[in-house]
Amino acid sequence: MAECGNDSDAESRISYGDYVVLKRGDVFKSVQVENKKKVVFEKQWFFLDHAVGQLYGTRFEIEAGGSLKLKAAKHSGDSLDSKEAGQDNRHIVDDGRSQKLTRDDIETLKEQGLKGQEIVQQLIDNSTTFKDKTEFAQEKYIKKKKKKYESDVTILKPSTRLLAMMYHGREPGKIWHYTRVCFCFSGFGSVIQMYPGGGPTRAGMESFGFPSHFHETLHEFPLCKVNTLLAGTLDLSEKDADSESNGSRNGQSESSQETSGVSEEKSSEPQSMEVSVDPQEEMRRAERERLRGQKAQEKKVKMEEKRKKLASAAALLEGRNADGLVIASRFHPCPVLMGLLKFIAPSRPFVVYCQYREPLIECYTKLREQGGAISLRLTDSWLRHYQVLPNRTHPVLLMSGGGGYLLSGTTVAADSAKARNQHKSEEPVAKRLKLDEISSA
Repeated sequence: MAECGNDSDAESRISYGDYVVLKRGDVFKSVQVENKKKVVFEKQWFFLDHAVGQLYGTRFEIEAGGSLKLKAAKHSGDSLDSKEAGQDNRHIVDDGRSQKLTRDDIETLKEQGLKGQEIVQQLIDNSTTFKDKTEFAQEKYIKKKKKKYESDVTILKPSTRLLAMMYHGREPGKIWHYTRVCFCFSGFGSVIQMYPGGGPTRAGMESFGFPSHFHETLHEFPLCKVNTLLAGTLDLSEKDADSESNGSRNGQSESSQETSGVSEEKSSEPQSMEVSVDPQEEMRRAERERLRGQKAQEKKVKMEEKRKKLASAAALLEGRNADGLVIASRFHPCPVLMGLLKFIAPSRPFVVYCQYREPLIECYTKLREQGGAISLRLTDSWLRHYQVLPNRTHPVLLMSGGGGYLLSGTTVAADSAKARNQHKSEEPVAKRLKLDEISSA
């Protein structure tokens, strides 16, 4: 996965309008820095105004009123590690009575101005079982209490790794267990995103703060139009014309309803020689007409932009010389792969992700029968996380059961694939003839 940013960029400072990643413990959140905008993160609210001008990677402390203050560097005397520790935890009983401080006492300490680390020290001093815990159990206790009572936050510069960790921490299934792909071309080349439904989903794109010319290299094309593009019957104006006709019909129906309403009002009134016109009503009607026309014009402009983007993506696909293919879809991958491989040039890599192995086995078999691909490999993408600490290195207990599977390969020209398949079909016959000769000899 390519990195599109650096977490510790010492030359870059936070400014208004930037997208940043907030970090607290193992939790991340992407937000935009705006003037006097309240940010809610891990059940705490604060403002990012005091972070403007500071370096990325700076750690802040959340003060009363939501303001941020630079967190002082840790000193050797600030450690909360206890000098006394027990040999094992077998005699410790978790009956809920080991802590002398109550919730009201902790709130009183907060009102007195004690900060997170000071509160954690008070909890340690008032615990009857802390000194009997093992050194490992004490570290675990301190880490848990720090996460609960310390009100600090670190502001980082967005990167592919950070955003992947953020989305994976929320719900791994939504991003297919780390299958978001970042194409980093430095503003050159083209990326075509195939999408189902009404439009493409680009979660996290805005967090990088790419300049406008970067977005010009990103195109989209609907999956429902792939077959018509391959058949050469793609009509770019059909949907737009229907939408415009529907919009005009809606506008006509609204205007007719309004006209009929006015006529009904007039007919219900008794006939008289004087016709009274309410100026405010006329102004409201004129404003409605103006807004309706403005909305229709904006819709027309958006439809024209969408048509141009579709035509641009279609022109790129019609060349059938794409340099690579990445598929991570909730649909069955076999028909998607067979359709999109036709747009890839020979000697180009492709990879297909699926959460289950059986659909990829079907793709593998289909490619072997049909040809057009070599170096096919089916691999498991599951990554097992380990806790690496002195005398307690072991797999992380809470982790996802599996990360899915990957089918990768390289495209070849149709003629070479055909010759290769023909050679393969003849190979067993030659082996049998050789075996017969050896047997007769």
